Amino acid sequence: MTNEITTGKKDLTKEEIIEKVFKKYLDPELNIDVWTLGLIYDTTIDGTKVKILLTFTSPMCPFGPQMVEELKQKTMEIGATEVEIELTFDPPWQPSDELREMLGV
Repeated sequence: MTNEITTGKKDLTKEEIIEKVFKKYLDPELNIDVWTLGLIYDTTIDGTKVKILLTFTSPMCPFGPQMVEELKQKTMEIGATEVEIELTFDPPWQPSDELREMLGV
């Protein structure tokens, strides 16, 4: 596997996905990006295919399906031809101490 996507224009790196998608996509309830929240557990790139391992703040997240579709769309907008998002709740999401401070909890 490689960490680059060949888009015809330029190669897309994992770092670009983080910067252009994850750090710009805000959780609809918390209004904090999914990267800062720690909801992205892993990202792998194989050719033009991107696989994202994602969790939600809770298994009952009412915005879950919307988030999955929007993250797929935004990843394809920057050059991916296929995006697979796998959901996991293992380990369950836990906010970091820094994030707890940001949220005021």
